[in-house]
Amino acid sequence: MKQLLNTLYVTTQGAYLARDGETILVRVEQETKLRVPVHTLASVVCFGQVTCSAPTMDLCAERGVALSFLTERGRFLARVQGPVSGNVLLRRAQYRWADDEARSASIARWVVTGKVANCRTVLLRGARERREGEGVGELEQAAQRLGRLLEDVRGSTCVDAVRGLEGDAAHTYFGAFDHLITGSKEAFFFRGRNRRPPLDNMNSLLSFLYTLLTHDVASALEGVGLDPAVGYLHRDRPGRPSLALDLVEELRPVVADRLALTLVNRRQVQAGGFQTSEGGAVVMDDATRKEVLVAYQKRKQEEIMHPFLEERVAFGLVPHVQANLLARHIRGDLDGYPCFVWK
Repeated sequence: MKQLLNTLYVTTQGAYLARDGETILVRVEQETKLRVPVHTLASVVCFGQVTCSAPTMDLCAERGVALSFLTERGRFLARVQGPVSGNVLLRRAQYRWADDEARSASIARWVVTGKVANCRTVLLRGARERREGEGVGELEQAAQRLGRLLEDVRGSTCVDAVRGLEGDAAHTYFGAFDHLITGSKEAFFFRGRNRRPPLDNMNSLLSFLYTLLTHDVASALEGVGLDPAVGYLHRDRPGRPSLALDLVEELRPVVADRLALTLVNRRQVQAGGFQTSEGGAVVMDDATRKEVLVAYQKRKQEEIMHPFLEERVAFGLVPHVQANLLARHIRGDLDGYPCFVWK
């Protein structure tokens, strides 16, 4: 099992990553601010105006440390990748399955099953935590609707039908999402999902967390030898990690959405930490971004009982477990893909 190593997030603008033997240095204005042994890292994520030396890229590639570059707002730009690892037969099987309607529908069906079930659990937990009052009825009704959609998803036999039901489920879930927000409602309201760019504080927070989760899932898929770009639910598109986005669907309600709600409802993030640009995009300031990154790292360290393995694992290892289970299914070791269902 892969160790739950750290992710180094570099948010200081003007920072420079250098190599010193087996150590990564973070320098700002030629002063070394941080020294991190490479063997303690799973990945490095650079935000905005952060540069990196060629020897540092080489070190990360050699040690299997994912090195990614994002804009200051959190939009993915690029990833530095070393030689492709993993059994070539696994990737060839993955590509053949992507061209097979029945097999694609099977994996897409289980991915969406996990997503809908987890969205339903988030709504039901929110209703129980509120117990009574405004919004409880709406949360319960939305959960019932998701329960009916869950049965429809399980009976679907083609990818297009699964995509349609996934869209209905997302509309139902996000239609009730505002009732899960109990703190600072005037600043963290939710009127629907918007992105590229996000137009309100809550969507800005969600988009940032989804980016972090997608990075972790893509790294997990590469770690088991799968190609993150070739998916089953999401169509192929140049530059898009379609398979990573497939697995993100089942994980984001319990990893990203629940964390966003916790940060807002416990007032760990404040309205003043979000700024609106001239174009209308809402972005987090540096202090708020760091607060979210720390909370995300802590969330990854929390342990849960994995529903298929029936073992306690850290949240941060769930992407690696799911990637491994998917690889085993494609290789023929498992009859089906066991999606992650949170309980």
